[in-house]
Amino acid sequence: PSPTASPSATAETPDPPTASATPTPTVTPTPAYPEEHFIRTIRGHRQYFSLSCEAAVATDWAGYFGVTLSEYNFQFELPLSDNPEKGFVGDVNAPWGQVPPYGYGVHAPPVAELLRKYGLPAQAVKGWTIDQLKEELSHDQPVIVWVIGNVEGGVPAEYTDKEGDRVTVAAYEHTIILTGYNASHLRYMTNGKFFDVPTSVFENSWSILGNMAIYYAD
Repeated sequence: PSPTASPSATAETPDPPTASATPTPTVTPTPAYPEEHFIRTIRGHRQYFSLSCEAAVATDWAGYFGVTLSEYNFQFELPLSDNPEKGFVGDVNAPWGQVPPYGYGVHAPPVAELLRKYGLPAQAVKGWTIDQLKEELSHDQPVIVWVIGNVEGGVPAEYTDKEGDRVTVAAYEHTIILTGYNASHLRYMTNGKFFDVPTSVFENSWSILGNMAIYYAD
């Protein structure tokens, strides 16, 4: 017998295609700086005291911008406090690696304030980004930054000063001067010597004290 004929399919009018919005291409902003840049005319020196890194780098940084300072004088002109946001903490000859109220050092605000008294437009900041650092460096302006040790990891701690104000501190707090960068590394100077560090390693160390820096606010 013949196969049973199947009923004819009813023809359907297809729906008109739905117009879809053309996706807007993602525009990656062009960085405001070249891929690499190095400041080659800055010079430094070895710090005089065990905890005078801030005064030492301030002296070198000022010298780059044409202002001659004495590390010794700068150190002892800094205000004293048990809070590093307000002044230098402890004895400048104390062993490195302690936290307040013991020998520690000083954070960016008092250093920038004293530099301004010498006529330099020093601005203390926190929460800065790698892009902001690179933009400054690309304009031949070295940046003072706060890291841990020789740009290593660390553990932040909260300290409450005598006035009840809280501040983040970390053992082996240290200051260095950034002098250049490329796509993968940053170059810094400490005690008059230059080193290159992977950007990710630097970011980890710099973040411990809140991405703190001093830049030339021209």
